[in-house]
Amino acid sequence: MSEEDSLYARKTILITGAAGFIASHVTNRLIKNYPNYKIVALDKLDYCSNLKNLLPCRSSPNFKFVKGDIACADLVNHLLVVEDIDTIMHFAAQTHVDNSFGNSFEFTNNNIYGTHVLLEACKVTRQIKRFIHVSTDEVYGETDMETDIGNPEASQLLPTNPYSATKAGAEMLVMAYHRSYGLPTITTRGNNVYGPNQYPEKLIPKFILLAMKAEQLPIHGNGSNVRSYLYCEDVAEAFDVILHKGVIGHVYNIGTQKERRVQDVAEDICRLFGLDPKEAINFVQDRPFNDQRYFLDDQKLKKLGWNESTPWEDGLKKTMEWYTKNPDWWGDVSAALHPHPRISAVTHSNDETLFLQYGYTRDCINSTAGGKNEESSGLKFLIYGRSGWIGGLLGKLCKDRGILYEYGRGRLENRMSLMEDIRRVRPTHVFNAAGVTGRPNVDWCESHTVETIRTNVVGTLTLADVCKDHNLLMMNFATGCIFEYDKEHPEGSGIGFKEEDKPNFTGSFYSKTKAMVEELLKEYENVCTLRVRMPISSDLSNPRNFITKISRYNKVVNIPNSMTVLDELLSISIEMAKRDCRGIWNFTNPGVVSHNEILEMYREYIDPQFKWENFNLEEQAKVIVAPRSNNELDATKLKREFPQLLSIKDSIIKYVFECNKKT
Repeated sequence: MSEEDSLYARKTILITGAAGFIASHVTNRLIKNYPNYKIVALDKLDYCSNLKNLLPCRSSPNFKFVKGDIACADLVNHLLVVEDIDTIMHFAAQTHVDNSFGNSFEFTNNNIYGTHVLLEACKVTRQIKRFIHVSTDEVYGETDMETDIGNPEASQLLPTNPYSATKAGAEMLVMAYHRSYGLPTITTRGNNVYGPNQYPEKLIPKFILLAMKAEQLPIHGNGSNVRSYLYCEDVAEAFDVILHKGVIGHVYNIGTQKERRVQDVAEDICRLFGLDPKEAINFVQDRPFNDQRYFLDDQKLKKLGWNESTPWEDGLKKTMEWYTKNPDWWGDVSAALHPHPRISAVTHSNDETLFLQYGYTRDCINSTAGGKNEESSGLKFLIYGRSGWIGGLLGKLCKDRGILYEYGRGRLENRMSLMEDIRRVRPTHVFNAAGVTGRPNVDWCESHTVETIRTNVVGTLTLADVCKDHNLLMMNFATGCIFEYDKEHPEGSGIGFKEEDKPNFTGSFYSKTKAMVEELLKEYENVCTLRVRMPISSDLSNPRNFITKISRYNKVVNIPNSMTVLDELLSISIEMAKRDCRGIWNFTNPGVVSHNEILEMYREYIDPQFKWENFNLEEQAKVIVAPRSNNELDATKLKREFPQLLSIKDSIIKYVFECNKKT
């Protein structure tokens, strides 16, 4: 063990896919055995996940559940930083082979792209001490039936179906990030696992539920395929051992040398239920390709001190008893019990809120949301920033109001692609909500200066210039984080910075680029610059929401600031486009509100038990890379144009806390 290993004390572990089968057993074990560890469970609660799987640990003070998708980079980065994650156990994946034959793209997105998002977040945050990647024995491909030597960890990867191919692809990314960036990764490859809580698309729970209903057990092909099975509690113990004793850069097989034919498994289940196998078993058409055998060399993990301890007969009986007592654990699973379940067994919601939860929206929604276009009046918006929070909310707002819109496909710095967007969409107005703000915050920009300039300066200017050539008004969402309190605008004085004031804050590279581009955009009469500050919305689950951020911090500074309530002001931005507003606008609600005042409202409306601590700017400076802007913007100009605009405190109460109030 290296010196780095010996100094590594596990503290906060992110477990992805934690409400799934194997991960839930691992989570429950760690919560029970290690009360000093903090476990953050992340799961998007897909069809094969269930919060009830985590019931044993839901009341534990060292447990926290977050509903979210590993494919959301902003969420992942936010969690790593805010929760101070030092260890990741990555279980989240699509795993059912039958589904992969019918919907392989879903497997690529979840298993490869999702893993890539996690790895990139680890690279950027530089705080992860262990990344345990959970793979499968299927990446080895089919094992010769005649050999008695299992695949060792150094074996070539030869996947044979879309599922195992995506898992192998994810492994290659893990290996690359370990070698290129030194990420402390460990990979596991496991045999089949069975036990309580497993979604019944898998062989053993499917056969048990069918036997409970006295229905036939469907076997693919002739039933001669051989598999090795491990009981879930033994596997949870294996991950416990790997977490504490595994060596960085190594791969560990989690397996058993005890094999069974699929037909043998079915016959054993028939015996448990007193069924005649000859009558209960039904041989059905085989999969497009069905590996005959997976066989692992399990010696490497055994040398760390792990051994399976649950005999097949005992584990199968425990599993049968659990499903007998919990037949409705998964609700209606009739589709999963089909001999060849496809994606029809998976429920996918068309609810737009799933895409908007963390700032994402569907690509190029150009429908009018049905009904009459009373709001559109011939309007059609071209919006840039489809993957961003404001861009996503703006698209939803247009959809709700029946305004035609499409998202831009081109990159802002690519003039030709922007011209193609305008030719394709033929918009009346262009909204620019794209920009680099940092991943997960502006500190990222300090070490990614070129990327920040490319988008925030070059891209924004290019879009403004293209819009000018096409006689289009560009509504540009900018920032007010280009000022800081000074002698002429002291904190608490009520004297805010006006639109014509020169930026005076240069503490962060992000703010420098935004101040630079704002000054240059003054030369373009077709641009309306909206200075947004510390944006807030009614969605308290969104990690970009300023209220969500500070409610999750351990400590906060307490400084009054101007802020933007998006639920009120995004509608105003559309009205400003219709009114042909141009120039610079302080796009905030009138007045200021302090961090403590917001958290006091949070305690009053949301969580009466909520507590927080304050620290000063000097203490804050020790935990951030770049200083933060604090200021008051004078919103007189905006208030004069829109007299109904609420003050910041009234707006927060009306649009955020009243609608989220807990009774």
